[in-house]
Parts: sequence; structure tokens; C-alpha cells
Amino acid sequence: MKKSLRQVVVISGVVASSVVMSVPVQAGLPFFSDNNKQEVPSLAPMLEEATPAVVSISVEGTQTARQQVPEMFRYFFGGPQEQVQERPFRGLGSGVIIDADKGYVVTNNHVVDNADEITVKLKDGREITAKKLGADEQSDIALLKINAENLTDLPLADSDSSRVGDYVVAIGNPFGLSQTVTSGIISALGRSGLNIGGYEDFIQTDAAINRGNSGGALVNLNGELVGINTAIFGPNGGNVGIGFAIPSNMMKNLVDQIAEFGEVRRGLLGILGNDVDAGLAEAMNVPVNKGAFIREVQPDTAADKAGLRAGDIITAVNGRKLSGFRELAARISSMGAGAEVELAILRDGDKKTVKVTLDDASKTQVTAAQLHPALEGAELANGEDEAGNKGVEVTELDRGSPAARIGLQPEDVIVSVNRQRVESIAELREAMDASQGVIALNIKRGASTRYLVIRQ
Repeated sequence: MKKSLRQVVVISGVVASSVVMSVPVQAGLPFFSDNNKQEVPSLAPMLEEATPAVVSISVEGTQTARQQVPEMFRYFFGGPQEQVQERPFRGLGSGVIIDADKGYVVTNNHVVDNADEITVKLKDGREITAKKLGADEQSDIALLKINAENLTDLPLADSDSSRVGDYVVAIGNPFGLSQTVTSGIISALGRSGLNIGGYEDFIQTDAAINRGNSGGALVNLNGELVGINTAIFGPNGGNVGIGFAIPSNMMKNLVDQIAEFGEVRRGLLGILGNDVDAGLAEAMNVPVNKGAFIREVQPDTAADKAGLRAGDIITAVNGRKLSGFRELAARISSMGAGAEVELAILRDGDKKTVKVTLDDASKTQVTAAQLHPALEGAELANGEDEAGNKGVEVTELDRGSPAARIGLQPEDVIVSVNRQRVESIAELREAMDASQGVIALNIKRGASTRYLVIRQ
């Protein structure tokens, strides 16, 4: 349905001409009028409901800078191999309340990374200290929790239904200003290969996004959350009409895992491959120029069990078309282990549908620095000690790292924190968050047991 709007065009104060415009009437874009004024469209009613769900986030913390000491200085004067300096920092960003009852606020990981204190400021002026429940660096998502009443949350849109040309509005706090609203359209979908993050499946928009908008909301004209504003493309760091947002469906998959497990449990398909392009399509004699080409199926993986083969081309995931292999990786990685996925494939010219139950990508392996700065340099995963007791295993360890200096070694299994039993990374996170002052880690190393002490 369209409604015509007669508008007078004024240039430099001079009436230039009278034109007729066709303005689409959509939900959230009503017309207002009084007896003396002509009807005009406005986003105000939708924004009055949506903007209270978008918050400002301020952070404080310390960053650790390490510098190698030249060998000749160590030879003459002795001392450590590196100098460690801690520098305080402050930062600003935006966030979105996605669950008012639970006080869940989603933002970008880079907004709150390394923060010791996180403060959320609501539109009504209230300032509340937030707790970080977890984050995923690879997809740049973080989940915070605040304790407050009378919160407003944003309903989630089905971002898989978004189309290029849909009207969207960006809400955030650019350059430390108070809440700001800009509008535009969705310019592209499934953007990847930008080297912004590890897993990329961005919505591109020309709605103005600037520094400080990170973590803010991209909403449709119904006031539903379409994406989390994350990055811009600009030579001088300013807006040039190319901004990127994490789709709401991808965000929800990730924060659901963080809320339940304390970290992201990535799904694993178990294939190696690359993008389909015109050259590959010609070589394989297939009628598609986009998709994910499977060059190898790893044995005993979800893909192998589902019957996928080398040479198959995956063209869609859960009914949504794929542009390439990176987009496939981003979608699969955001789905949790155990998720059921429907893949549309092309095999020997025939179209088929394959249902796959995803494996666990890394047995919930996480970077230990996410749990405590003293554990930086260690990679942790849920595991077992030699007796079969569940715990958190050190799967990798950087030499000379803080984790190595406190005494951790590869294959150590953490079984308790301050005598509190822990059987998973999620339980380890909770125990360390609850600890104050000295933290005593009970370590199983082979058949022996020992304690490592971390002083706050």
C-alpha cells in the first residue's frame, strides 16, 4: 500500500517546484496530521518504544603492555626477559537490552574487553554496574547482566528474512554523545572476508554508524532488533555510508549459549572447502556461481555421518542461500553443538537436502584470560583427570605467559577453586567470579595433586 504526499521543495529559501512523492506506508511509519497541517510520515512513535532499550556503556580497566628487554641489557644488568606495564584505560560504547526480566544486555566484545568496571546508563538517566556473563571474541559478542526494575527490551526480528532495501534505523551513542538515531536501508547481506572478526556474516547498512555506536541497535520499522552495530568501513574512521551489524539470529544463537553454559559451544560440521566462483563452476560443470564447495569431509564428523561428500556444493543453510564458504563457517559456528541443520546441496547436478546434527567444535575450548588475567596464555577445555573425574584441562600453554609463571602446565586438570568442586568451564568461571582475594586452584597433574595460588 502506498500513499502519495505532495511536498514543496525549497532550495536556499526559494520555492523551486511542487512534486509528488510515493512514500511507502509500513508498520512503525504512521502519518500524523492536524486540522491545519498536511500529513507527514514519522518514525517517532516507533522510536519512543524502542530507544529506552538502547543503553550507553562506559568501561574502565587496565591494559597490560609487554616489551622484550634487549639481551645485552639483561647480560650486563640482569633482570627479567620482558618489562610489563599496566596502563589504565576508559572507553565508551552502546548496548541493547534483550531481556528485561533477566536484565540481559548485549554489546560488542571489543566494547567491554579487559574492562574491570562496566557501567550501563539507561535512557532515563539511571546508572547501573553490570556484570559480564561471557563473551565471544571471534564473533565480537558479549553478554552483560544488570539488576534493575522497569527495564524495556527490544523484540528480535528474524534477520534471515531481511532483504536488501529494507528500511532500518541505527540507535546508539556516537562519540560519547547522548542517544542518537540515524536511518537508512540494508545495503547488502552476508558480508564476509572483511577481516573484522573471526566469523563474519554481516548486515551492511548506510544508516550512519560512528565510533561509540558499537554494540548499539539496528532496528526495522516495526521496532524489532535486526542486528548489533559492530564496525564501519571508512578511511578516516568516520562514517562514509558503509556500516556493519551482526544479524540478530546469529547474536541470539551466541548469547543463548553464553547464558546457559558461560561460553560459546561452537557447532562443527567437519569439512574443508572454499567459495564457489565462476571458474570453479565451469570446471565442475555446475549451474551455480555461489555457494560452499566441499573439497574434503573429515572422517567421523557430523558431515561424514550425514553423508556429505567431497565435491558437494552447499547452496543454502536452513533455507537461506549462501554466498560462500566463509558465510557457511560463520553460520555453523554460531549454532551450538548439537543443533540440527538442514543443508541444501548440489551433487552431480542433482539438488538434495541433508540434515546434519552438529558436533562440538572444540569441546568448549576457551582462552583462559577470559576467566582471569593470571591465566592469560592458557587454553582450557572441559576434560577429565587420569581417574576419570571431570574438570577443566589446560590444552595449550604459551611459554613465559602469566599462566605458565603461576605454575600451570599442559594437561593439568583444574578440579576445584578454593575447595569448591568444578567440573566444567562454566563452573570454573562462576567459582572464580565469586572468589575474592586469594584464589587457590586444585590441580591434578597425572597421579599427583597440588595447589596453585593466585593473588588478586
